[in-house]
Amino acid sequence: MKETRMRDDSVKRCEWALGDPALLAYHDAEWGVPEHDDRKLFEFLVLEGAQAGLSWLTVLKKREAFRKAFDGFDPVKVAQYDSRKVRTLLADAGIIRNRAKIAAAIENAKAFLIVEKEFGSFDAYIWRFAGRGPKPSRRKTLKQIPARTKESDEMSEDLKSRGFKFVGSTICYAYMQAVGMVNDHLTDCFRSDQRYGMGTRPGPGGSRRK
Repeated sequence: MKETRMRDDSVKRCEWALGDPALLAYHDAEWGVPEHDDRKLFEFLVLEGAQAGLSWLTVLKKREAFRKAFDGFDPVKVAQYDSRKVRTLLADAGIIRNRAKIAAAIENAKAFLIVEKEFGSFDAYIWRFAGRGPKPSRRKTLKQIPARTKESDEMSEDLKSRGFKFVGSTICYAYMQAVGMVNDHLTDCFRSDQRYGMGTRPGPGGSRRK
């Protein structure tokens, strides 16, 4: 029944969102919406790092398990994880059990807290890389969406210099898309209007990317 409603829905969406209800809901409610809450910004930092080498759908379906396993993505708690907690996470089938990615999440939490102290919030720091903020979408096809940009290169370099892990430029650009620092909804998508991207709620239908 859900698949039928998805096919009959006359609302235009980015093609990558049509393959699964979880992707559809994420596309409609979150992807590209400017995010300024530090805990949510940390959540996406962990999830984008966890995605490396995998599909976003894989991460999305494990998101709730990640939230539970990582104490609601509280960076203060994650920064305190010890070897015993790491063993617990490696035994948790609900998340992506990759030792390097788990270690990166812990180190990133520590670096995240240092950035918060320096800038007053992680939000104040990370949004510097968005320039004047997201511009209206001009992409007509998925092929026109870049994998990285000058801004994501700069973000990646700066994050690495501060001790963050799994923050290559491609991951950083995906992060920028996720938290609304860029608007990569295709021009025929109902979400392409930047006014929606600034926080109004979705239209008809359910609630990412290539």
